[in-house]
Amino acid sequence: MRDEHPDTTTGPRPNPSGEPLTCLVTGASGYIGGRLVPELLDAGHRVRCLVRTPRKLRDQPWADRVDIVQGDVTDAASVARAMRGVDVAYYLVHALGSGRDFEQTDREAARVFGDQARGAGLRRLVYLGGLTPEGVPEARLSPHLRSRAEVGRILLDSGVPTAVLRAAVIIGSGSASFEMLRHLTERLPVMVTPRWVHTRIQPIAVRDVLRVLVGCAGLPPDVSRAFDIGGPDVLTYLEMMRGYAAVARLPRRLILPVPVLTPGLSSQWVGLVTPVPASIARPLTESLRHEVVCRERDIERYVPNPPGHPLGFARSVDLALRRVRDAQVSTRWSSASVPGAPSDPLPTDPDWAGGTLYTDVRERDADVAPDALWQVIEGIGGENGWYSFPLAWAVRGWLDRLVGGVGLRRGRRDARRLRVGDSLDFWRVEEIERGRLLRLRAEMRLPGPAWLEMYVHDDGGGRVRYRQRALFHPHGLLGHLYWWSVSPFHAVVFGGMARNIVRAAARAQDSRTTPAAAPAGRRRPAERS
Repeated sequence: MRDEHPDTTTGPRPNPSGEPLTCLVTGASGYIGGRLVPELLDAGHRVRCLVRTPRKLRDQPWADRVDIVQGDVTDAASVARAMRGVDVAYYLVHALGSGRDFEQTDREAARVFGDQARGAGLRRLVYLGGLTPEGVPEARLSPHLRSRAEVGRILLDSGVPTAVLRAAVIIGSGSASFEMLRHLTERLPVMVTPRWVHTRIQPIAVRDVLRVLVGCAGLPPDVSRAFDIGGPDVLTYLEMMRGYAAVARLPRRLILPVPVLTPGLSSQWVGLVTPVPASIARPLTESLRHEVVCRERDIERYVPNPPGHPLGFARSVDLALRRVRDAQVSTRWSSASVPGAPSDPLPTDPDWAGGTLYTDVRERDADVAPDALWQVIEGIGGENGWYSFPLAWAVRGWLDRLVGGVGLRRGRRDARRLRVGDSLDFWRVEEIERGRLLRLRAEMRLPGPAWLEMYVHDDGGGRVRYRQRALFHPHGLLGHLYWWSVSPFHAVVFGGMARNIVRAAARAQDSRTTPAAAPAGRRRPAERS
């Protein structure tokens, strides 16, 4: 990681046409940011990433081609450090309705970013916001859309030339909007739906969003305004669901709108049916109350459409489904969803600075090659299950969903390979030492942070041993009561897990097949995500 860059003088720097630019990308560990970085690199630009947790980018295929600065958009010092020597900065972060004060957080972060961009003499800011309905007073907008509109205004008022791109539903493998649409349509042949299924929407393919974002780096310096971006089709959400069913070759869906479903109730309903938890589904569904259709297409004067673009809805869905089927989903909506305080101690702290730490340790000898055992470990979760008592894991996932958690349905980004920061059912990959250690941090609703560690120990003399640790740091009396209430089941759940992982590795090695061929707790193909 490099974070020392030359200072710059105040005032915008000129950019001769075609000259490579230095671009700062915020939100590089998120859905859009993680896809924008390689696009900028392929366009010949230099890229710097501002992230709170640099190790989340460590396993990205482009990590060694970018500069990484640790910081936060709400911290002026780290933003100023990241902007030294930068020409164009992309603002791709949002609180997405998390917490009651998320609008204030978004507001303060945008002001910090705009102020530091002006002081550093950036030539341009680029912001991806939301498409707002025409003629609707801002007070009637959802908090999510209202906040995005406000962030756009703050950046436009910063004194730095700014391009605000306003998009509605983004269709692409792994996007929250696409996952919501996909799972609603695939899982429910007969659907009772809210009134917003009749709202007109202008979706846009993620490929077109990225193309326009890259093109905005070269906008003339006198262009500072908002642009609506969208695909060629204007559809109701009902038509989108039926269009998805046609592309996916599903039987026609029967959809019954019910006017009594409020945004709150419908978000809970979406949270139960899809992998998108209610906390994220709510701002998405609230934004569907109003028509979101492009009022102008002026961006095309500056970033012309190549042949075949913008992609239509059916083509966008087809490409997204191919990515899902081929396990080529590079980023997902859950990539940036990391609850919990950054100050929470890690289970590797030398003397455990956080107080009580409950542990459950299981070890087993494994008469297999180390790489065979590791393949099973790295392939855990998603369709492969958790190798013990599938009903217990399923019930725990449903209970988590009922209290607003993420549940088990997020699955995996890739069926075989994991990266630091990947979501994995109701866990997130916190550390991975390929061939040796996988550490997962729980993102289910718990009275304290929890981890699950899986080790491959090779003594070099032909003895391989599997070691597994479940760790829990209780918060208050409720945390202690939780641990002791579930500990009687650990022998079945964690003991069976260790035993079955070793057995699966032995079977896979003996049959020379992939370890995903015979896991416990397999899911239905339709649940792949």
